[in-house]
Amino acid sequence: MKILFVASEVTPFAKTGGLADVAGALPKTLRTLGHDVRIMMPFYSVVEKGGMAVRKGRKSASVLVDGVEKKGFLRQASLGEIPVYLIENREYFAREELYGTASGDYPDNAQRFSFFCRCVLELLKKMDFRPDIIHCHDWQTALIPHYLKHERKNDPFFARTGVIFTIHNLAYQGLFPKEALETMGLSRECFTIDGLEFYGNVNLLKGGIVAADLVTTVSEAYCREIQTPEMGCGLHGVLQTRKDDLFGILNGLDYDEWNPAMDKDIMKNYSHASLSGKLVDKIGLQRLMGLASAPEIPVFGMVSRMVAQKGFDLICELLPMFAKAPLQLVLLGNGEERYLKALSDTKAAGARNVAFACGFDHALAPKIYAGSDMFLMPSFFEPCGLGQLIAMRYGTVPVARRTGGLADSVFDPMDGDKTPNGFVFEEYTPEALWTAITRAMTAYQDKVFWKKLMRRGMSCDYSWQNSVQKYLELYRRALARKGGEG
Repeated sequence: MKILFVASEVTPFAKTGGLADVAGALPKTLRTLGHDVRIMMPFYSVVEKGGMAVRKGRKSASVLVDGVEKKGFLRQASLGEIPVYLIENREYFAREELYGTASGDYPDNAQRFSFFCRCVLELLKKMDFRPDIIHCHDWQTALIPHYLKHERKNDPFFARTGVIFTIHNLAYQGLFPKEALETMGLSRECFTIDGLEFYGNVNLLKGGIVAADLVTTVSEAYCREIQTPEMGCGLHGVLQTRKDDLFGILNGLDYDEWNPAMDKDIMKNYSHASLSGKLVDKIGLQRLMGLASAPEIPVFGMVSRMVAQKGFDLICELLPMFAKAPLQLVLLGNGEERYLKALSDTKAAGARNVAFACGFDHALAPKIYAGSDMFLMPSFFEPCGLGQLIAMRYGTVPVARRTGGLADSVFDPMDGDKTPNGFVFEEYTPEALWTAITRAMTAYQDKVFWKKLMRRGMSCDYSWQNSVQKYLELYRRALARKGGEG
């Protein structure tokens, strides 16, 4: 099967979140199964500065944006055996960040990504690469299914191409004022309740949902949640109309990248069979973060964006409790100033058992996963979450809220119907989180039980090998609708 992935970010070329991990890992798994997989993404400054091997191509495309002809030039790189095509336009993509700065999103994001989507379709024809499936990800690529359903519905080149659209986080929808229709070169006929219109604005994510052959999101629980008024971000009604074409597939984890037995960034390698190296990693993390070297004290780690979605309201409210409890707390991340200030104030008040590093350090993150005993994910909502999967891979027991992908992967000893691998709480309150933390600390004292819990998490199979078969089934279903064969 010929499969094209279209995403606004792909690991290791450019990354702001889990979307990049999926767009980098799932194609590799599909390639190992013999499929012809290719990737298209923008050519950002971060790719150029990152030292990635990128060569110039001969193809280019000209598309109209805001009534002006803009050119996109094709560059090419590779991800193992997978060709990666990068669309270059320095006006749109030669910027410091992918989507915006600390002061807000780039004001021309509608033009930037409508240009990108049009270039993808133009360049496919010039390359004479006719995909069986185009797999689009999030609002930045949502115009591709829209263009194929409306502007190119009679184009024979794409007549047998199925389109899958994946929602990674429903909270990010690509909302723009009505005037953006003209700048994107879109007809006002598509500005309807059944099209791109959303409470008087243009909603690109909605356009992808209504136009794609099939829609997926990144866990089964999140798929159910987003069809409710509470979690649907205003799109629950649209999603309900597509419930027969909407599927939740839990993201996988790249086990080649995340492997404590081979990880060069941790202090001592270890495995499911021999856990002794994990204690070395714990003591090393304590020293690195300026904490007391105390093997008996439980270490709670957290690697996350410091935003409300990730549960930092709960964390900050509990900081006085953390500071007094017989535990250590290690955090790595960046985010909202109010959370950073709360952590700084806690340190300034004399808390010696709380340590945090601001920003994202690719070498420090694995050390936290390996050196911690427990991993905190108290998310308000979590479409999938990779942190809990990585933590379990490293023998670090997750303490998580039962929502989205966390509900599909972390199971509590009190659940009864699932083999436990972590600790879970239901209500989004500081009290519920602290109760789960206390239960984890109590269980930690039983070393025999704790080692079983660690090994159970390490033996869980959340690799892409499981999820990829579900995607292939949907690819075949979408292709069958076009009269093709997988």
